[in-house]
Amino acid sequence: MALFVRGRIRSAFLLGLATSGVVSLAAPRSGEAQSGPDGTFYISTYTDQIRVLDERTLEVVDLIQTRNGIAGRFVVSHDRQRLYVSDAIGENIEVIDFAERRSIDSFTLSRGSDQFRFRSFDVNPQETYALIIGKTTTKLVDRFEVGSSVIIQYDLINHEIMDTIPWPGDHERESASFMFSPDGELVYYSAEDMIVLDSETFTEVDRWEISRELEPGLGRVRPGFTTSYYEEPGIFTGLVRMTDPINNRRMMGLVRVNLAEKDMEFRTLGPSQPVGRFVLAPGGERAWGLYSEVGRYEFWTFDLENGRVSERLEFPGRPRMGLLSSTDGELLYIHVAGNTIDVYDSETFEHLRTVDVGGDMRGLVLIPGSGAP
Repeated sequence: MALFVRGRIRSAFLLGLATSGVVSLAAPRSGEAQSGPDGTFYISTYTDQIRVLDERTLEVVDLIQTRNGIAGRFVVSHDRQRLYVSDAIGENIEVIDFAERRSIDSFTLSRGSDQFRFRSFDVNPQETYALIIGKTTTKLVDRFEVGSSVIIQYDLINHEIMDTIPWPGDHERESASFMFSPDGELVYYSAEDMIVLDSETFTEVDRWEISRELEPGLGRVRPGFTTSYYEEPGIFTGLVRMTDPINNRRMMGLVRVNLAEKDMEFRTLGPSQPVGRFVLAPGGERAWGLYSEVGRYEFWTFDLENGRVSERLEFPGRPRMGLLSSTDGELLYIHVAGNTIDVYDSETFEHLRTVDVGGDMRGLVLIPGSGAP
């Protein structure tokens, strides 16, 4: 069996992972009493309203009017009390208060003939400022002039630009991702390496060379950093791919990353397969993913404690799919590409129901314990 190791990889394949057969399913869950899901969906559609869906009843319970038309990207505040929403063209950002279920603020960096469009943004835990990546397009008499990509520190309280941040390593990018440490004192900038910046001076204070091979002769592991509400802050678990340079083959595995400790634990699963949409279950002992290729769609269950794929089951999927776990881990939600959410049992993968949310979805977030009635 493959084992999690620090700083190097010990490879071993799981029997049956690469085969087309389906392994047997686990026995149905016991009749233990469950508290049930307690979250709330916030769903953007091609309208100027965000739909609020109660997870317990799977009914739309409210509509939140946006100030700037169709919603774009969602960024949830660190305390899960507010939702920062860009518009579809990336020119405005507004703030949605979850408790009041209304828009309480909005701002833009466009001025006159200068149109600033956001590529990405994040908000510090104290919600005093945002880091925004974007560029300005200036309308001239005979043409449009496009400026360079910049990093802006924007004051959320006084609604003004605080500073323009130099690009880490002097390497300008069209887009990049930032993450704040839980206390807001550090900013993690993901590039070829993970660069750690002081959140006041934005000078480099540390660097994690994730671009280097974990072990000579092995391919590089490039983890993604998707936030889950079911892990400790700064801990990330997900699927990654790497290339075996000796045999020139793509492999995939499970990785657990601890940013603060600069520690990466990798466990090989086997040859790379078209599996994505990795989501953790509450408690962090298992996870799910979606195998997706034309004409074949499968649910995969990952046993994270033993580092293996424990179940696979083919189901009638969609050409484009998103995947979420319910806040109690009992259900799986298939969404994206349409106005419906398909609800499945997370152990048997039985299709339970299809929910019409009332409009074609652009995106959604599911917030645990966020005041569902």
